[in-house]
Amino acid sequence: MSHDPLFPGTEDERDEPSKTSAIALIRSKVARAYGMEPNAAEELAEAQAARTPSKHQRFMQELSSSGKSLAEIQTAWHKYYTTLSDKEKHEVWQEFYEANQHTPYQKLFQKQQPVHSRYQPAPEALLQPATQPQGVVVADHTPVQPYTPRKSVGDRTASRALKGKIAKKISANGKLTAKHHLQSLGFGLASGFVVLVLFLFTFFNEYIIAPFIQPSRNVSSTPIILSDNTVAADAPPSVTVPKINIQIPLNFNVSSFDETEVENGLKSGVVHYPSTVLPGQNGNGAYFGHSSGNIFNNGKYKFAFTLLHDITTGDLFYITYSGKTYAYRVFAREIVPPSDVGVILDTKGKQATATLITCDPPGISTNRLVLWGEQISPDPAGNSAAPASTGATGPGSLAGNGPTLWSQFVDKLEFWN
Repeated sequence: MSHDPLFPGTEDERDEPSKTSAIALIRSKVARAYGMEPNAAEELAEAQAARTPSKHQRFMQELSSSGKSLAEIQTAWHKYYTTLSDKEKHEVWQEFYEANQHTPYQKLFQKQQPVHSRYQPAPEALLQPATQPQGVVVADHTPVQPYTPRKSVGDRTASRALKGKIAKKISANGKLTAKHHLQSLGFGLASGFVVLVLFLFTFFNEYIIAPFIQPSRNVSSTPIILSDNTVAADAPPSVTVPKINIQIPLNFNVSSFDETEVENGLKSGVVHYPSTVLPGQNGNGAYFGHSSGNIFNNGKYKFAFTLLHDITTGDLFYITYSGKTYAYRVFAREIVPPSDVGVILDTKGKQATATLITCDPPGISTNRLVLWGEQISPDPAGNSAAPASTGATGPGSLAGNGPTLWSQFVDKLEFWN
């Protein structure tokens, strides 16, 4: 038979499975707590409950009847405890555990200490007695080291399982195959293609949209030569082409060939070239309209002459101006470079003509499509003579579709740089 000075009893009794864990916990807690006394309030309750008080309990009973406050009792109890020998300190703790034998040991130990002392102190602090109440600071004034509780085995296992599940999900269960790489490549290429299409459509949609333009259906597609050319005096100037169902305002207010002024004029319809004759005068009147423009540009006549390439010789178009409607029959068409500015004055040997000009192919300013129409109504015999030439310089080139959204974007970048 052997004896443990802290835990009396036979070795067989101590080895009972039901007590093994409790004994190990008690030893650990007692070893840590030896440097500090039990809480004074607990000792007071213990002393009052004792039928045959011990030396230490009698001391606490005297303190309780002295009229001192709990803080003063705690201080006096601390001073008393620090003068005890290790054997006597063991007696104090033995009495404390006997009085609280039905309280779980872990809760019992934590119950005696303030929040800060529930963390495990540094190893060197275990060897020195406490010098402050409640065991907050050890004798050499070294602060108690905070203790970060370790995760339980269950928490660590769950954490590892979750990380493994995520890793397997990302890496295709840890077995990436050529199929997975091809899928990633395909997704990247598809995303890039979508971005490219959006980019190109934003800046160059005039080339994409032009083939699908459907003009207004408000105009009859049946060519009719008017018997009475008179219209309301306040009727706005316009050009009408029944075959392609368009009726578009005519702008006679452009006074120069400056490209910027011409482009601004095109926002309100088809532009009349200022150096050419007016309807009802002998000679050639020239009219320019866009075939295609970026949908993000200003103006609603960006696609005025998109379908002008469908007009052939023999087709009719009409120009309303100053209370009259003039009918023209197409007799010639040509595709010329932008530099061929002579077409705006060329009558092709006719007395009174009108030319409709636009970019060709639609959306691209590479060439110009020019249609000549001879006046057939009213009778050109009643026309006035062409005005005398002022000697003004003509345009350097025929107007185009104007700057694309991309060119405007680049110009702005260059301006800010």
